[in-house]
Amino acid sequence: MTPLIVDTDPGVDDAYALALAARAPEVDLRAVTAVFGNVDLPTTTTNARRLLGLLGRGDVPLGVGAERPLIHPTTRRAADVHGDDGLGGVAERFAPLGPEPVGRALDLIADVLQTSDEPVVLAAIGPLTDVALLLATRPDLAERIGRLVVMGGSIGIGGNVSAGAEFNVWSDPEAARRVLVEERVPTTLVPLDLTHVVTVDQVWLADLAASGPVGDALAATRHVYGRGEAIGRRSGAELDPRDGVDRVPIHDAVALLEAVAPGTLATIPLELEVDTSLGPARGTVLADRRGRAPGGRTVDVAVPEGTDVDGVRDALARRLRDDMVSAPRG
Repeated sequence: MTPLIVDTDPGVDDAYALALAARAPEVDLRAVTAVFGNVDLPTTTTNARRLLGLLGRGDVPLGVGAERPLIHPTTRRAADVHGDDGLGGVAERFAPLGPEPVGRALDLIADVLQTSDEPVVLAAIGPLTDVALLLATRPDLAERIGRLVVMGGSIGIGGNVSAGAEFNVWSDPEAARRVLVEERVPTTLVPLDLTHVVTVDQVWLADLAASGPVGDALAATRHVYGRGEAIGRRSGAELDPRDGVDRVPIHDAVALLEAVAPGTLATIPLELEVDTSLGPARGTVLADRRGRAPGGRTVDVAVPEGTDVDGVRDALARRLRDDMVSAPRG
């Protein structure tokens, strides 16, 4: 099994992603680290504990990461999407609490990288502050990261925080630029362009809820999360009159699926730039489609074209359902 670290800011879609990571037979979940993002750091840390406890993964050490961006303070959270508690207003369903944090995220990640006998996959599904700090302070460990899988950015459909910026990148553009532009770690970026296509509907969520306690807790988050995502998309889609929710994306779970099952998503290599100005384009990811310049660094960007979207949705359902955990998953 491939060693895996998840750096996360739980977050509703992070909860789906952690459930997938904790159950995937292809990987050995070696650590979870919490970073600021959807809610503040104390809440993301508590939510990570809640998730590890509910999932029965008290064996997975938890580290505490950055509480703010590298340079400029963040100006907003995502409570309108994830609820004040980060878990759709139903955090009490995610119980019991898992283990207390073992220490700093950077120390925990470094320890896993140093002691692993094989390259480690690092899935970063929140702001990239922890990853940027790791690569800046421990460049000797970069080669021990077999692959970095990042949920973030939007390269063609517009953002969910501003006209061009996606929340994770916008939360710390300087960190994102360090990771996506300046570093050389093999990286796959899963942007909104794909995650807003892989959405789930009320039938999918009802089936998940009926599968058992984990599925029920995950599906219960939809009432706050679905409304917030619909407002954030400004898509004009009609909401389901039963509970005000239409189809909802579970962004981070899509990225995690690619982390545990490489090749699930179709990708194209692109050179990227991240806008770190203080203007309206701050946090926007720019993709250069003109062809790779000599010596330029490319990132594998997941795209809808060539991705079996229905297959991804079905794979997420199989892997997340409680009644399918012991069955083969793909």
